[in-house]
Amino acid sequence: MKSVFGFLVLLILPVVVSCGQSTQTPRQQPSDREIQESLIRVNKELNRRESEEIDAFIAREKLTVTRTGTGLRYVIYAHGNGKQAMAEMQAKVKFTVSLLNGTICYSSDSSGTESFLIDHDQVESGLHEGIKLMHEGDKAKFILPSHLAHGLIGDRARIPARAPIVYDIELIQLK
Repeated sequence: MKSVFGFLVLLILPVVVSCGQSTQTPRQQPSDREIQESLIRVNKELNRRESEEIDAFIAREKLTVTRTGTGLRYVIYAHGNGKQAMAEMQAKVKFTVSLLNGTICYSSDSSGTESFLIDHDQVESGLHEGIKLMHEGDKAKFILPSHLAHGLIGDRARIPARAPIVYDIELIQLK
C-alpha cells in the first residue's frame, strides 16, 4: 500500500510543481494607441473594398454618376419641373431599395409611397443628403455606402451589416 501511495506521489508531484511555473514568456499587451491605429487601418481597408464594390456596380450598370464628399454616388436621370427639396420640407417619394447584387429589399410598389421630414426623420443619412439634390418630379438613383445607409449592423431585417444600398427614387411631392 505504501508503495502505491509513494508511486502516486511521484506521479502527481511533478504535475503540481510544474503548474505553478510557466515556461512561456508573458505576452505584452498592445497599447491603446496601437489598438486604435490597427482599427483605423482595418476600417480604411474595409472602406476601400466597399468603394471598389460600388465602382464595379456602377461600371456594370453603365451609370454616369456624381460623387459627393461623403461618398454618396448619384445620377438624376429624369428631371421634373417642381421646387427644389430643402431641409424642413416633407418629401413624398416612390422608391426601390436594393443591394448591389440586385436583391430588392424594400419597395413602395408593395408598401406604398413614403413621406419623411428632410433632415429630421429616421431614414438613412444618405437619403437626406440625396433628396436635397432633387426637385419635385425628378427621378434619381442613389448609391449609398454603408456608412450613409445602415452601417455596421444593417437594418436587422433585410439589409445586411456593412451593406451599400441602391435607392431608385422619385420625388413626388414637397410640402
